[in-house]
Amino acid sequence: MYIAIEGIDTAGKSTQITKLSKHFSDAIITKEPGATQVGKEIRNIVLSAKAQSNKAEFLLFLADRAEHIQEIIQPNLDKMIISDRSAVSGIAYALVQKEISKKDLLALNDFATNKIYPKKVFLLYLTQKELEHRLSQKKLDGIELRGSQYLLSIQDAIIEATELLGIELIKIDATQSRSAITQNILYNIKENDD
Repeated sequence: MYIAIEGIDTAGKSTQITKLSKHFSDAIITKEPGATQVGKEIRNIVLSAKAQSNKAEFLLFLADRAEHIQEIIQPNLDKMIISDRSAVSGIAYALVQKEISKKDLLALNDFATNKIYPKKVFLLYLTQKELEHRLSQKKLDGIELRGSQYLLSIQDAIIEATELLGIELIKIDATQSRSAITQNILYNIKENDD
């Protein structure tokens, strides 16, 4: 099963993926962007916020996604795949920028992914208050410097993206304890296996 852990910066995706990897020792653990060699270079470009064009940024993410699907996801579809972000995030960022129609967004992502999307998406959901607290505790990257309102609009767009793609969304309160979040994810994964 291919699942994605989604959420805005500081939501706790990396922490949960580390915990899940202990429960699924044979799982393929991956991330988007940056899981492939080309993806690492693309991720560095995007996080540096050097791209002046929103379309260029979107196309960089799309290039990473195509490599990720071909190199990591497609060859392992018979295994458990846990991804830190997915096409859902890419679509969410593009929805917020409003430069590409929803129809074109879906067509371009279908092309990049060969229509391979996560079976389930777990959204670690943050309130504005909690997000602002977490951001105040760290050095911000180029995306985080855009501010909490921008990040919260991405969070809403993640929900819209799963609806557009027809992917099952499990929304989890990211202010809960780490172990409660892990248990919630495990319950929803196992629910599908029964």
